[in-house]
Amino acid sequence: MVVDMGKRILLLGAPGAGKGTQSKRLAETYDIDHVTTGDALRANKDMETEYGTPRSFMEKGELVPDAVVNEIVEAALEDADGYVLDGYPRNLSQAEYLSEIADLDAVLSLEVAESELVERLTGRRVCSECGTNFHVKFNQPEEAGVCDECGGELIQRDDDTEETVRERLSVFEENTEPVIEHYRDEGVLVEIDGEQTPDEVFDDIVDSLDDA
Repeated sequence: MVVDMGKRILLLGAPGAGKGTQSKRLAETYDIDHVTTGDALRANKDMETEYGTPRSFMEKGELVPDAVVNEIVEAALEDADGYVLDGYPRNLSQAEYLSEIADLDAVLSLEVAESELVERLTGRRVCSECGTNFHVKFNQPEEAGVCDECGGELIQRDDDTEETVRERLSVFEENTEPVIEHYRDEGVLVEIDGEQTPDEVFDDIVDSLDDA
């Protein structure tokens, strides 16, 4: 069943490129759903598929198979009156499935150099109490190491260390870079300079959508 409602946007980019920030703004601006794989899986943990429920994999700490993820995302898109997809497709198999269930209005890729991505991700600090995000360079708290919101201690998450960040970027390059190439080869990819300020990035995204 092809989804054909509202504005349908696919936003691609490496970890730290700003997909989450820009997707939320797009969802608010265009009054569409922000669909992420993680949120879709959490919201449908007990959805029955022929391969089992997402919960059966998540509770074992296993990767949810593509076939299950595909069904979950398809259900999320069918329920959406327009959407911005963030974090899916992660590989060519998922991209091929997406082409069968969705007619996209725009495919955008946030382009950011690896050195910049490493700086962004390793500099992130998270409140151990309320989860608010800060950054040692781009979004500093009023008092170093202390959350502005609740006074909790700011910590670096295990997946924000340089070793882990570089591994995440390596996985992205191996699995998802071919997806970007796929859309580039199809002539539908719009590349956005993700190293600008968040407002400048958003303005470029909106301009590209207006031209679509």
